Amino acid sequence: MFPGVAVRANGLSLRGGHGWVYRDVTVEIDPGGLTAVTGQAGSGRTSLLLTLAGRMRPTSGTLLVGGKHTPRAIRRLAALGLVDGVNDLEPALSVAEHLRERGARRRAGAVLELAGLDRSPTDRTLVRALDRERRVRLGLALALLDEPGLLVLDNVDTGLDTERRAALWATLTELAALGLTLLASCTEPPQNAATEALRLPGGEER
Repeated sequence: MFPGVAVRANGLSLRGGHGWVYRDVTVEIDPGGLTAVTGQAGSGRTSLLLTLAGRMRPTSGTLLVGGKHTPRAIRRLAALGLVDGVNDLEPALSVAEHLRERGARRRAGAVLELAGLDRSPTDRTLVRALDRERRVRLGLALALLDEPGLLVLDNVDTGLDTERRAALWATLTELAALGLTLLASCTEPPQNAATEALRLPGGEER
């Protein structure tokens, strides 16, 4: 259903003003793969995800996403789920308004269902009234509207108990089974045989 793309990174590194953000990351993900990017705060998880989605340019190393290597070309293939501080949802807008802003009348119901969000396309509930899991799922639904080959999500386990984490990972596993390539950052990887794990070391010089 989704045109999943392969991700090939070799020796990918990003250096900022205070040192290495992440360093020497090598990963191979086949189309339809689900990869959990783990590591503590400060390990560079978010920056790595943004790099793999074409939103940041690495300092060194090579990256191919769907055979494309430039950030501009990769951005056409990759979509962002909820990434805190980058594409935050507007708390004063409702579920329906977020969908309407994206011109999603025809596909709104379908993407909400795929994201496992128990809301209708006409739901007037404000984002500020949604719990963390439902906000993540709404961000996922909005990203699916782009029909991406690669979708990245950040901090998917933040603020969720074990049961809700498992439910969210189950949704991501179902999307991967439909062909979508996914990378999701978390503190701890899920206990899921279908999920690969990429662990970034913490405490590196920044």
